[in-house]
Amino acid sequence: MGTGRRKPELLAPAGDMERLLAAVDYGADAVYLAGKSFGMRAAPQNFSEDELRQAVGTCHSRGVRVYVTCNTLPRNDELAEIAPFLRACQDMGVDAFIISDLGVLALAKEHAPQVERHVSTQTGIVNYAAAKACYSLGAKRVVLAREVPLEEIRGIRENTPPGLELEAFAHGSMCVSFSGRCLLSNYMTGRDANRGACAQPCRWEYYLTEKERPSQRFTIVQEEKGTYIFNSNDLRMIEHIPAMMEAGVASLKIEGRAKSAYYVACVTAAYRRAIDFFWENPGTPLPTPILEETEKISHRAYSTGFYFGGEPGQTLDRSQYTRRYEVAALCQGREGPYLRLAQRNRFFKGDIADILQPGKPSFTAPLAELYNEDWEPIESAPHAEMTVYWKTEADVAPGAYIRIKKQADR
Repeated sequence: MGTGRRKPELLAPAGDMERLLAAVDYGADAVYLAGKSFGMRAAPQNFSEDELRQAVGTCHSRGVRVYVTCNTLPRNDELAEIAPFLRACQDMGVDAFIISDLGVLALAKEHAPQVERHVSTQTGIVNYAAAKACYSLGAKRVVLAREVPLEEIRGIRENTPPGLELEAFAHGSMCVSFSGRCLLSNYMTGRDANRGACAQPCRWEYYLTEKERPSQRFTIVQEEKGTYIFNSNDLRMIEHIPAMMEAGVASLKIEGRAKSAYYVACVTAAYRRAIDFFWENPGTPLPTPILEETEKISHRAYSTGFYFGGEPGQTLDRSQYTRRYEVAALCQGREGPYLRLAQRNRFFKGDIADILQPGKPSFTAPLAELYNEDWEPIESAPHAEMTVYWKTEADVAPGAYIRIKKQADR
């Protein structure tokens, strides 16, 4: 039941149309997104029915597949709404549903039989018996629990039908609870993590209190700061893509539907280049510039999760993100020798621009000559959304991100 060598799919998140276009432009083979209901991320804008139809058309025109998340656990009174939604998605040409609930899986098979059914990571698939059971129920793919080591993924692949695809997360935030099955948010804030509204209390700072002294707080470690005892590190498997391929993973998934379009663009671009590099250069280590792209987004400390056994990694003294770079501007186009930029964060004449654009490796160029919208020379761009003209011969495409490495004295 081996699969042979197969180039994995790169699956990117899309919380709204801006993020979807970033995923498509920067090399995703497929995107996953949600309608206004039934998706496990309530924070992003998500897609109305008209927007979803537009998204499918845009993606299919570029050869990109669209997977719609229906992975909440619906209540009885919601079931009547699901069948019309599933049928509408089929009419739009959606490629797959991502489903957690067995009832929804059956409804999708009944009401939208032309759409593939993928079993969500929320289901907690950790062995080949469960994977085969999902296949027998009509699943084309299972999204494996994030807790499964690569060695066990290999065992799942060897003991399941070749027609069943395996998908696994390769990058992004990790959840403290098994396959996202967490009640902490609901208990502490009334926001149900299993219905897309997690408040992420696992990232909060905790102390101990004693019943008779409720006003006194005691740290959990012998340090001045409290301990973030639930705070998981972020997952990064970009250097280990060959190992994931060898284990039989057919789709590499990037977490982040609630994250920015820049995050989607940067991580998708890095993994696109990495997959292509490893495919063309088997046995060769990943070039450092590709790895470094994953350092140019906001992230927590990286780890390889459970893939190589042991713990996924935690940072107990803080939950803040590492932010080494920030987006200074977006390129809007060229006017003669000048690039027109839309400012996003303050930057200065003399800064070194790090440029991210579709289909090309990033490169740097000095911001040596800047002008405002009245064509007056300026030393900095301090105002949000201001127009800046940058005189340069650098070949920069419209929509490119202009990034600046952060400096401690600014």
